[in-house]
Amino acid sequence: MTIRRTATALLAGFVALSTPVVAQEITVTHAQGETTLPGVPEKVVSFDFAAIETLEAIGVDVAGLPGSNLPAHLEKYASDDYAKVGSLFEPDYEALAALEPDLIIVAGRSSGAYEELAKIAPTVDLSNDWADFYDSIQANADIVGQLFDKEAEIDALKAETDAKVEAAKAAAADAGKGLIVLTSGAEVSAYGPGSRFGFIHDTLGVTPVIEDVEAATHGDAISFEFILEANPDMLFVIDRDAATGSGAAAAILDNELVAETTAWKNGDVVYIDPVRAYIVNGGLISFGIMADQVAEALSQ
Repeated sequence: MTIRRTATALLAGFVALSTPVVAQEITVTHAQGETTLPGVPEKVVSFDFAAIETLEAIGVDVAGLPGSNLPAHLEKYASDDYAKVGSLFEPDYEALAALEPDLIIVAGRSSGAYEELAKIAPTVDLSNDWADFYDSIQANADIVGQLFDKEAEIDALKAETDAKVEAAKAAAADAGKGLIVLTSGAEVSAYGPGSRFGFIHDTLGVTPVIEDVEAATHGDAISFEFILEANPDMLFVIDRDAATGSGAAAAILDNELVAETTAWKNGDVVYIDPVRAYIVNGGLISFGIMADQVAEALSQ
């Protein structure tokens, strides 16, 4: 009796071991719909640097990425170990087809290529919602966690970034009113709540010196007189040219009109990391770094 039961148990164990493990499908909802993968992807292409930061933080490597505009902190991906599959705006479809990825990630600049890329491999769009920026960053991080079975790691990253946000909000509470400007060449543009760089107001808690920047500027470049008239207590500057390899925002703003603002007189001009804000902007890692930068500046 004992021998028969033992034999039966051994047979059951053998059957269990010999039964192939079937990968479980993963379905995620993203900016352009739903995408289903047969299992956790192994060969990943990302046209989004923010996603690459997140993947790196949770221990996932990419197989391919754009070959241009690579930020210095992602310089390791310039290596020939990583396939170059076009630019942020123009995928190299032949290179992608040859690589045969399991997953392609797009966002923002590359999102227009979604339909064509989806013909090559399952594709997800991690574009952000500027009007609800921080929540969309967190939602996209959750998608990454779901795709790679790394939900716990993503939760830890989110908690870490939340703490940075709270520190910035605490520093901003009594810091006065701020104005966000982007410099590009000799032009200066202003950004307010709900805009591309509005997270400084919306999430980090800096009170805007002008509530409706769009109505005040009609989306046009602003003058130095505009900055003086607004007279912010703090001036937050994103230097677009510095993000792409050159920059002179400090020289552009160093004039007798801006010099009369409260922000300039008190030295409360904060140059936000241009690469994080302009090139990479959209992921937990860079957002946390910018939150730290704002918190530190407002605490001085």
